[in-house]
Amino acid sequence: MDIHDDLSEFLTSRRAKLTPSQAGLPDYGGRRRVPGLRREEVALLAGMSAEYYKRLERGNATGVSEAVVDGVSRALQLTEAEHSHLAGLIRTANAGIRPQRRQTRMTTLTAGMQQTIDAMSTVPVFVQNGRLDAIATNTLGRALFSEMFDDVSPPVNAARFVFLDQRSQNFYQDWEGNAHQIVAILRAEAGRSPYDRELSDLVGELSTRSDLFRKLWGAHDVREHRGGSKNVHHPIVGDLALNYQSMDLASDRGLQMLVFSAEPGSASADRMQLLANWAESGRVAFERRPSR
Repeated sequence: MDIHDDLSEFLTSRRAKLTPSQAGLPDYGGRRRVPGLRREEVALLAGMSAEYYKRLERGNATGVSEAVVDGVSRALQLTEAEHSHLAGLIRTANAGIRPQRRQTRMTTLTAGMQQTIDAMSTVPVFVQNGRLDAIATNTLGRALFSEMFDDVSPPVNAARFVFLDQRSQNFYQDWEGNAHQIVAILRAEAGRSPYDRELSDLVGELSTRSDLFRKLWGAHDVREHRGGSKNVHHPIVGDLALNYQSMDLASDRGLQMLVFSAEPGSASADRMQLLANWAESGRVAFERRPSR
């Protein structure tokens, strides 16, 4: 992944999504040669010269300040996640030097944190890194995502499950929405970690094996994984309507904990209890399952 190309393509894609009317500019009609705004219109809205913005959109981030980032974000009506992504791309492009050593990603959870999620026995817990590798679960989390883990060589990865495993299309009731979300999360991670070799390999693998992933990756959409709802069809207990909250782990930096829950008194809550019973009965099997 070339950081300058990513910066150029991200800005071009955001500009193409915004019409003059959405930006509050007069539209004089006639055929426009480009979708969305022109570069000159973005520059006008951002309060900078057209040449300066054109240089930035070509991937030249030399000397770009926070005020410029804020102005471009305002002009392109970027979301908070998109603003953060743009700032990260510019910061990395400005550095101009590829780091000789990258920070090693955590692949296991500390014993204290594992003990904590194991104690959360009434809710499924799933811990992942920015690349969406599964780092740890509690028993109920392992049961909820049993199909993601079954017959898969480590590292188990949520993106591989969605795009390369047919079972995911039955598991996620809004499979297409989940596919878009997965790619947007990986795009945001690529902006934060442009020299992550494992992430680059994952993107290359998915781009080669999935036409949809390749198309969505080219859209340059980004998203943070903070919370929301997830409707799934579990092979044992059936449909589950779940809410989830995502938290960055201060004690295990670079890892994110997802906690799922069902509305109290709902059919999903009853089914979650059935899942907990099933998980407890199969706990020994889970613990003794050999690594592949």
